[in-house]
Amino acid sequence: MQTLIVNIQDGFIQDFLSIVEHYKDKIQIQKDKNLEYDSYFYERKKQLQQDIDDIDSGKIKMINNEDFWDDIDNFTQSLQK
Repeated sequence: MQTLIVNIQDGFIQDFLSIVEHYKDKIQIQKDKNLEYDSYFYERKKQLQQDIDDIDSGKIKMINNEDFWDDIDNFTQSLQK
């Protein structure tokens, strides 16, 4: 058996299921659990991997925890003035 990904427009899903109903002995339809919980799962995964790669390559600089909280403290103090 081969695996394909089929993207179906929201309004066409019932029609699509009716069409493939005739072939249920030859195909299996499964929902991707990742997309059930988060419809942007794969886009987020791709972006996260790109962020990790950028950090690893030095393209993006990480700041340490202490500097981060110092910046937050300075920002909140500036709001109180």
